[in-house]
Amino acid sequence: MNRTRTLLTLLPALALWAAACSAMEAPPPPKVVQLAPPSVRIKDLAELQGVRENQLIGNGLVVGLDGTGDKNSNLTNQELANLTTRFGVKISASDIKSNNVAAVLVTAQLPPFAKKGAKIDVQISSIGDAKSLQGGILLQCPLVGADGRVYTVAQGAISVGGFSAGSSGAGGASVQKNHPLVGRIPGGGLVEREVPSDVAREGMVRMRLRNPDFTTAQRIADSVNKVWAGSAKALDLSSVEVKIPDKFLAENDLVQFVSQLETINVVPDNIARVVINERTGTIVAGTHVQIAPVAISHGNLYITIKNAPVISQPEALSTGGGTVVTNDQTTRATEESARVIVLQHGPTLGDLAQALNALKVTPRDIIAIFQALKNAGALHAELVIM
Repeated sequence: MNRTRTLLTLLPALALWAAACSAMEAPPPPKVVQLAPPSVRIKDLAELQGVRENQLIGNGLVVGLDGTGDKNSNLTNQELANLTTRFGVKISASDIKSNNVAAVLVTAQLPPFAKKGAKIDVQISSIGDAKSLQGGILLQCPLVGADGRVYTVAQGAISVGGFSAGSSGAGGASVQKNHPLVGRIPGGGLVEREVPSDVAREGMVRMRLRNPDFTTAQRIADSVNKVWAGSAKALDLSSVEVKIPDKFLAENDLVQFVSQLETINVVPDNIARVVINERTGTIVAGTHVQIAPVAISHGNLYITIKNAPVISQPEALSTGGGTVVTNDQTTRATEESARVIVLQHGPTLGDLAQALNALKVTPRDIIAIFQALKNAGALHAELVIM
């Protein structure tokens, strides 16, 4: 009787222990957490119109090269002749024979609000038949904008970041690292003319979205209106116009207004898009990707063909015949059993990720599955293949 009571007492504990062991042996599948869209500052989504860089270009001469300059360039000889004329030396371009000089193009980006005397970086590129710009010095070169006016003057020692050594041709050997025909002069450009920046017009500033979108533009306007009521209006998918509050106009403090405007947070909206790089197998999917109820089947067929040599020899001490070698060919086809995953009740991207993980597919297979989903009309997103 006591044993029976003891057994009845232990039964609930044994049941709980069995349930715990079952839970330990079969853990629940991982959950995919859907995170809320991030809140982004306006300065990371848009930029003020009238605040931009300007491209500059000019052509000049690089001197001091160790025999790696232009050899057969009429342009280089003519520019060198023009340069010597400025110093009172008249010489014909046809009389110049020097391979220590190279003709180059000089480019730069003039940042907004750059003041006179500011220094900017310039890039130098060879336009002749020079072999290397290593060790060269750029002579004073004016850089002009699209309007033909000079905004910067460049000069200085070139930093190439590579080298070229040796000789080419029959019996010669050469070694080259990086690209020695393109160089850079950090701080080699001196700003001589300022570009006027018209940020505020008639008490208004206009922002230009980096990724044009109607919904994002409207959200920016709504967020700004929460701070300054009735001041912002979305003009189109890429422009938002904001009226400068009277407080900042009275104090003539545009900098403080723009600073506060750029720090306002907005939740941007993007087109549902899946980007696939077939070369690397990389797949990136946005948060708005939706998938219609669909069934996915995945399986592979493997065919193996083997050739086994079969050797036939004559009997011992026989006088005729010889050794014959033949191939015994064996063909075997193995088809992997298809694995089917059914997604229903409005599946999300997380559901698809769990399904593909259950199928244990490779990135290449995932790319094929995404393409098949798009062709079947089950993938409600733009598919971009790089």
